[in-house]
Amino acid sequence: MDVDPLDQARRLARDRFPGALAVILAGSTAAGRVTASSDLDIAVLVEDGDETCRETIRFEGRVVELFIHTRAGLAELFARDVAARRAVLQAMYAGGLVLVDKDGAAGRARALAEADLRQGLPALDADTVETKRYGLTDAVDDLVDAADPVERVVIAGSVLTGAAELLFDHHRAWTGGSGKWLPRRLLEADPERGTALLEGHLLACTTGDPTALAGAASHVLDLTGGPLREGYRRTWQGAPG
Repeated sequence: MDVDPLDQARRLARDRFPGALAVILAGSTAAGRVTASSDLDIAVLVEDGDETCRETIRFEGRVVELFIHTRAGLAELFARDVAARRAVLQAMYAGGLVLVDKDGAAGRARALAEADLRQGLPALDADTVETKRYGLTDAVDDLVDAADPVERVVIAGSVLTGAAELLFDHHRAWTGGSGKWLPRRLLEADPERGTALLEGHLLACTTGDPTALAGAASHVLDLTGGPLREGYRRTWQGAPG
């Protein structure tokens, strides 16, 4: 008989974290996309004085990613995720399933997460956008010119990432980090342009034809100020003393 991952998560919370203030089940299980091999992503809020840490364990045969935070540690990590333009933890607390909520702690943590998500992101400064445009322009040129198939695949990844970063900033959208979250957040931020980038990347990697990816990335450049080659200049300021 298949084991219900939600029941597993509840047992883990009861057995391993009996004193937790809040336990939140996030990830694919909470979103209804669970498979037999899916891991469990569980955020655990504990009292100040305990540890803030990340830990991977195996529970009843299933891999579990634990994100354990004190209240002070959670506030610090929320701030770090905002600065990194990721909001990964905020998404976990805002959209996950509450398994434990002691005296409203889960609700308060969720409210903080939702406030960060509602506030959104400030625009990147002009110099940063210009540098990203320059980097993407160079990567697109390299992609079109690449003759080596291995180099082409690597460059295609750089083009996808660079275009995604500019597109996220254009929409003031959270990036969600890397890996599987990049395509997911990219499609949420801009379904049309995101699809063009992802399908172009797939074609470049599977067929060796970079045309679609180069075109999609060029459209992102046009949207964010245009390609940038000559005229780009930066002065090294040195490390702070």
